[in-house]
Amino acid sequence: MSLGYRSFGGAEVQEYFDRPTPAPGPTEVLIRVASAGVNPLDHLLRSGHVPALNSHVPFPQVLGMEAAGTVLAVGTAVEGLTVGYRVFGFALTGAGTYSTTTLLLAEATARTPEGLPDTWAATIPVANTTALDALDQLALPAGSVLLLNGVGGGVGLATAQLARDRGLTVVGTGSSGKRELATAAGVTFIDYTAADVVGRLRAVAPDGFDGVIDMVGGESLRAVVPLAVKPDAVLSVGGPSVADLGGAPVARRLDRATLGRVAELMAAGRLDPNITGVHSLETAGEALALVESGHALGKLVIDMQL
Repeated sequence: MSLGYRSFGGAEVQEYFDRPTPAPGPTEVLIRVASAGVNPLDHLLRSGHVPALNSHVPFPQVLGMEAAGTVLAVGTAVEGLTVGYRVFGFALTGAGTYSTTTLLLAEATARTPEGLPDTWAATIPVANTTALDALDQLALPAGSVLLLNGVGGGVGLATAQLARDRGLTVVGTGSSGKRELATAAGVTFIDYTAADVVGRLRAVAPDGFDGVIDMVGGESLRAVVPLAVKPDAVLSVGGPSVADLGGAPVARRLDRATLGRVAELMAAGRLDPNITGVHSLETAGEALALVESGHALGKLVIDMQL
């Protein structure tokens, strides 16, 4: 069973359907999905807002971009992965992940470390590697002060933990309901639903922020750019408009090595995915609706065993 859509649109186009088990191409891996992550990217793809990723994919399309599970078959050109391995990765094949089986691109698939749950591994490809990519791109030295604009979601909380692990001081903005998770990650939290957010941020870092990572985009991004010591120290996952403001989008590395680095950090206890909700495939639409609302805390996952 799979959850997907036969045309682009809102949540009303989502439906369940059965599809034949796909066969892996030369550079693909077929897995039995144990868990899938839920991300804002999923509803953006469904709405047709990211045509570069799925305009070429025939309908019906299956929701989801990240998954963990067990290898059932591998393509003829795949190296380093074999049947029976526990793995996780990106469904850059267009096959989706809200499904009992899917295809992952082999070069964007890594082995799951012993003892790491599939629900945790399934959170790595989108949110957690974004956090690692952003911090590597900024390359701030220990002792620097970092602002995370929109800290309460999966990317923000992962970035906060990894930044603290590197010796950075982290300040983050978010709605009041996200304060507890953010402060637990070591963040000095600023509620952006209260008055004078910029003024309160200036009070926390009067000399400016050594780096800014934005998860929101739009006017919120424009408001925080002047708080950076210099504009090119601003990165955003919230929209390409950051380049017009002197900053840059986060440069993504969708490769096995990056996936493996994050998995080892999780296995070592240095990164918690902050899973706040585990859904069955039958209730995956509810999980996606919560993420689409912008009010989801931490990370939501789909467990195919439920």
